[in-house]
Amino acid sequence: MSDLRDPAPYDALLLLSFGGPEGPDDVVPFLENVTRGRGIPKERLKEVGQHYFLFGGVSPINDQNRALLDALRKDFAEHGLDLPVYWGNRNWAPYLTDTLREMTAAGHRRVAVLATSAYASYSGCRQYRENLADALDTLRAEGLEAPGVDKLRHYFNHPGFVRPMIDGVLASLADLPEDVRAGAHLAFTTHSIPTSAADTSGPEPEHGEGGAYVAQHLDVAALIAAAVRDETGVEHPWQLVYQSRSGAPHIPWLEPDICDHLEALHASGAPAAVMVPIGFVSDHMEVLYDLDTEATAKAAELGLPVRRSATVGADPRFAAAVRDLVLERAATERGIAAERCALGALGASHDLCPVGCCPARTPKPAAAGADSPYA
Repeated sequence: MSDLRDPAPYDALLLLSFGGPEGPDDVVPFLENVTRGRGIPKERLKEVGQHYFLFGGVSPINDQNRALLDALRKDFAEHGLDLPVYWGNRNWAPYLTDTLREMTAAGHRRVAVLATSAYASYSGCRQYRENLADALDTLRAEGLEAPGVDKLRHYFNHPGFVRPMIDGVLASLADLPEDVRAGAHLAFTTHSIPTSAADTSGPEPEHGEGGAYVAQHLDVAALIAAAVRDETGVEHPWQLVYQSRSGAPHIPWLEPDICDHLEALHASGAPAAVMVPIGFVSDHMEVLYDLDTEATAKAAELGLPVRRSATVGADPRFAAAVRDLVLERAATERGIAAERCALGALGASHDLCPVGCCPARTPKPAAAGADSPYA
């Protein structure tokens, strides 16, 4: 095996995700995990859980992670990459700490970590690093020699992440009635977060209005819109919009909301729209409910033809991109220059989160960063 195909120093990959309930009895305990420390009453959690109860109390995210695990293992095997792949969640089984304990027992000493969040933000990066630190602390308290962990860089602009989304938009446009297709607007959607969190996302030099979070999404949206124009010959108007807002109404969050945007499009005379969930790796609950259910119902109420394009999910091109990210980081850790694939204007993201990157609301130790207390 050549140096650029060698995963050393890594001896395992950890798929790190959010988790979700897998039955009605799981919904409230899952939401208690998500909201731990916020003092939200159980009755309020039951109300919030109605989105899950509409789908039998099952979030699709766990099955989607299983599919991604299978795709990663298949890709690695086909390309001679001898690297076992594990899976751990923040909020539901298999829990991160349990998975890291299993990896420790199996003798793994250096682990590459892929989070199922492609962009910079507190909840999409720093909080996962805090979860890793908490899990490592637990293992050390148990007297175990926990492995070192390195979080792979943000992959929002990796070709293996972007190209499947381009194809999804092309397929959705082709599925619209021909008389409205050329005039369809593209609504690029992502999870709304508090504006204060957006403004401080990414490294400190990137802080400001919207921070790295908004800049990264805008870059991806522009890439996809340009590719659609080049491949169809049609310039579709587009905008970055937001969905899945939660939290107190008096706290400013990123806007406009997708449903408000659909109303504005209809009022402006737009003939159709394609909702493009660029902020989500797979079709989990925020996509299934907020877009496929709520936003689609709003569009039907308005009489606005809409389609929702596919997320990346377990696309083989994404699995290949993960392999690329692992080998790129492995080569870098060994002191070997490696090509860093990235599209758009922003270039490849940093490997190691610097001090001040996506700061926590309350300072907490975080693994896999320049400020990490772990070697």
